[in-house]
Amino acid sequence: MTFSEQKQSNSKEQRRLLVTGGAGFIGSNFVHHWCKQYPGDRVVVLDALTYAGNRQNLSSLAGHQNFHFVQGDICNDALVNALLKEESIDTVAHFAAESHVDRSILGPDAFVRTNVVGTFTLLDAFRQHWERRNQPKSDRFLHVSTDEVYGSLGPDDHPFTETTPYAPNSPYSASKAGSDHLARAYYHTYGMPTIITNCSNNYGSYHFPEKLIPLMCINILMGKPLPVYGDGQNVRDWLYVGDHCSALDVVIHKGKPGETYNIGGNNEVKNIDLVNKLCEVMNELAADLPIRPAQKLITFVKDRAGHDRRYAIDATKIKTELGWTPAETVDGGLRRTIEWYLHNRDWWQPLLSAEYQAYYSQVYTQV
Repeated sequence: MTFSEQKQSNSKEQRRLLVTGGAGFIGSNFVHHWCKQYPGDRVVVLDALTYAGNRQNLSSLAGHQNFHFVQGDICNDALVNALLKEESIDTVAHFAAESHVDRSILGPDAFVRTNVVGTFTLLDAFRQHWERRNQPKSDRFLHVSTDEVYGSLGPDDHPFTETTPYAPNSPYSASKAGSDHLARAYYHTYGMPTIITNCSNNYGSYHFPEKLIPLMCINILMGKPLPVYGDGQNVRDWLYVGDHCSALDVVIHKGKPGETYNIGGNNEVKNIDLVNKLCEVMNELAADLPIRPAQKLITFVKDRAGHDRRYAIDATKIKTELGWTPAETVDGGLRRTIEWYLHNRDWWQPLLSAEYQAYYSQVYTQV
């Protein structure tokens, strides 16, 4: 059975999803993907709307019969239990997380609370809900995680696989590692149908301005310095968010409970080379740049504490077992992303708040 046939088959068995963090970057892209692919499925979004959550990301879905938004905290067990029961949820797609390494260095407590305690709250609530419903085999708890739990690679090391030992190096990655272990334990202890995915760096639309690619896009448009940590030689594997969403779709429908799947874009790029690519495309597409060429704005700043040198994903398992591969090249994905930021200034301009500016000044002290 092909994946398109699999989707048609599963569309007849409508799912009822709870998507945590569904107003954030990856979560909102996933919600749009799912609602488009499976319009008959019920999608309930639970999001606390912290600084990185934005109702605007889901505005086009307002009023849709099978879409429902709830503002709330995943640590609120009463709320989570009520939603699972009232909405008869059979699938949880868990995106909600504090996710920025720089913020975890400045304030790690929020990361432990949301990423560890929040994930535990969801897992235990879903376990009880699943048991009350006589443990349906088709139910799923998808835990969306990061490649950063594996630590840092040397220049010649093989990319991360699903069996790479965990070695987190930041409060953020340590908190995600803890949540991964909880998800794994709930499968092995209770038989709960959890699946873990570990993805590489995402990029695309609705990405909060503090992350590398949107930060560079917005600063170029504003004529501000482009802060590059250290020597700019840190390497990341870049995954277009649309590809990530299609991979998670495959995992929910075809993945095996208790398994982990690494999701990567096959696009390893040095940070400085990525910034130069962004500058080149901006020079081409943006007619009204305050400073041209944009490369003049590149500014090297003090390196991040404990900065991992290289991340890379070996996505062989999801390719061979589930038939998924990324469709987008880094050049094509970056162009699409830049065009989105060019055409959606009304989305990102309000996000440059006083709180954001204070955070920015604290992190990039040399800019």
